[in-house]
Amino acid sequence: MSQEHTRTPRTPFSFELFPPRSQAAQDSLPDTIQKLARAGPEFISVTFGAGGSSRESSLDVLRYILERTSVQPMAHLTCVGSSHHEANRLVREFLDAGVTSFLAVRGDPPRGSVEGDHFLGDLGTASELVQLIHRVQTERAQYATVPSRTSAGLGQIRSARPKVRVAVAAFPNGHPRSHRPDQDIDVLLAKQTSGATLAITQLFFHADDYLDFVAAARSAGVTIPIIPGLMPVTSPTRLTRVLELSGEREPVELARQLETAESLEEQFAIGVEHSIRLANELLAGDAPALHLYTHNTHRAVLSVLEGVGLSETPSAALTNSKESA
Repeated sequence: MSQEHTRTPRTPFSFELFPPRSQAAQDSLPDTIQKLARAGPEFISVTFGAGGSSRESSLDVLRYILERTSVQPMAHLTCVGSSHHEANRLVREFLDAGVTSFLAVRGDPPRGSVEGDHFLGDLGTASELVQLIHRVQTERAQYATVPSRTSAGLGQIRSARPKVRVAVAAFPNGHPRSHRPDQDIDVLLAKQTSGATLAITQLFFHADDYLDFVAAARSAGVTIPIIPGLMPVTSPTRLTRVLELSGEREPVELARQLETAESLEEQFAIGVEHSIRLANELLAGDAPALHLYTHNTHRAVLSVLEGVGLSETPSAALTNSKESA
């Protein structure tokens, strides 16, 4: 396994989890979260089912991260099936629980739905959702008080209101619903204008996909950090499924190696090594951080971090954005 020297200051990284879908998964998730948290990520994001289908289980995982680790949780929110009232209430619920980082995405239509945008509800774009999150936080914080030193039992209006960090999705190889090559850049620029403070890319397998996208985004005026999203793919079955869901072009050499591997451990090593090489190329191209899709397991993503020299101590590079982003 290749090893890069530890960078100083250490490059930030983060993880993504999804709510458990079975009792066995629910029982094993706390141990996975603890192992991921000990690596020192900037945040751990938790996906959210369309139309609130995993609302309670998502909130349970977010609360566990908030209460049982020192890592900041990030809540996913989608436009799918939400009225303005429901979205407003959900954002308030997350804020009340102590969550101040969000990933706002438009969301995909439910499986089997017909063409059109009828599945979206009142919010039609991720940009509208970004604006709603900021608006709810501003309204919620407007009359928040802190204890007064001069008036017993009374409070003072906060002079500095806490802000939220709102991440959005980016698509290096184009969103499936895009109609022209530069549409994804225009959409990302609109998300930034709406208040997005960070972008996380969808999965990809070739460094140039990300590097070329970032160069085009910067030329168009996008200034927010664009974090590459990576997933160590450690079996042919997983690769096939990922390609079906993402529509990404096949990494031919990785696919061949996984198919000809003689054991599960060899497949695991091949998938991890591919992600390490990809991560090193991205970091050499000035990627500001790494976001690792975990598939609710810890071993592969932690092996990747070890391979690129990022498994030592937490970085302060994005810490300030927890309060100010």
